[in-house]
Amino acid sequence: MRGKPLIFAMCAGQVGNLLPHVVVPAVMVVHLIPLWGLTNAQAGLLAAAYAAGYMLAVPVLSSLTDRIDARRLLLGGSLFSAAATIAFGWLAQGLISAMLLWGLAGIGFAGAYMPGLRALTDRLDPGEASRSVTLYTSSFSLGVGLSFLVSQLVADSLGWRWAFVLTGLGPLVMAATAWSMKPVPPPPPSGALLDFRPVLRNRTAMGYILGYGAHCFELYGMRTWIVAFWTYVVARNGSSSLLEPIVVSVLVTVLAMPASILGNEFSIRFGRHRAVTVIQVVSALVALSIGALAGGPPLLLLVLVLCYAVTVPADSGSLTAGMSASADPRFKGATMAMHSTVGFGLSALAGWMVGAALDAFGGASSPSGWMAGFSVLAAGVLFGPLFLWWSRQSRDSH
Repeated sequence: MRGKPLIFAMCAGQVGNLLPHVVVPAVMVVHLIPLWGLTNAQAGLLAAAYAAGYMLAVPVLSSLTDRIDARRLLLGGSLFSAAATIAFGWLAQGLISAMLLWGLAGIGFAGAYMPGLRALTDRLDPGEASRSVTLYTSSFSLGVGLSFLVSQLVADSLGWRWAFVLTGLGPLVMAATAWSMKPVPPPPPSGALLDFRPVLRNRTAMGYILGYGAHCFELYGMRTWIVAFWTYVVARNGSSSLLEPIVVSVLVTVLAMPASILGNEFSIRFGRHRAVTVIQVVSALVALSIGALAGGPPLLLLVLVLCYAVTVPADSGSLTAGMSASADPRFKGATMAMHSTVGFGLSALAGWMVGAALDAFGGASSPSGWMAGFSVLAAGVLFGPLFLWWSRQSRDSH
């Protein structure tokens, strides 16, 4: 399987792998926070455990794609993700056990996402790479949108434990895709397994990697807390709030797929550095506007949230495609490992930081709390243009 059939199969598998991705943020406000008596900061830590598990495992798992066929890691990671998510539904009894199990699910996804990207690009012609990478990364958003939708519907009808059990079946789609791939020989290994010095010396790639970290901080922080934010809007405005949290969360994530594709096309036309810089600055301004108007009319907030749903992911495909294109072929797996380690490390930090900001400035029922939370997201993403500027300055000085 190669070409378009492979691309479509990988996108479908990606959606399946992401079905468990935001079950915790989707159900924590109504189910887990009151059940276990969690603070906002603790809830943020629980949601962040997935990204933390991913961050710890991805340096090894992605680097291994420089030594073994990535499809093997993709298969194993998808199966592990399914098992850990189902185990959460069966076994989680409180904050500590839930964090451990959710961290294991993140480890499984670490064996699937970047190894999946490597398995895809190893089987494509160079001319297919940029748009194919963008399709793969943008299908991330479709999967997250379905995760929000399915998990909330199942939790409301069957209970939160079934939300984990049923979404845990999703990664089996990617496992089947990986099983059907023809093997390809990996390149001869270069250097030690976890030697990231060649990646750190690649300033062009590091600019995209650090910019991706800023993007992930904003994206994961927003996705962790969007259900809680719109729950606050509904509680404050009642029937005049227009839409329920489940609808808003799905709209926010589904809009990300066309936004990422269009953002990459914008980058192809005007240059990646320029496009990403504009997108991230605009996104920070939208975040600050939402925070400043958190106590305002629901219609205005809905318009701003939907704008934010476009600006937050619009740079994702461009940053990942830029990293992939600028990676030294000898160290492509290590470059992808660094990309994901930085991205998901900052993702884990974002969930907790927004929760802590909420606790410090009045809580999730306070406009000042949400002003603080969205200010954290805006500050994080504004580091992206600085990193890209640094990368360009370093390159131009040689």
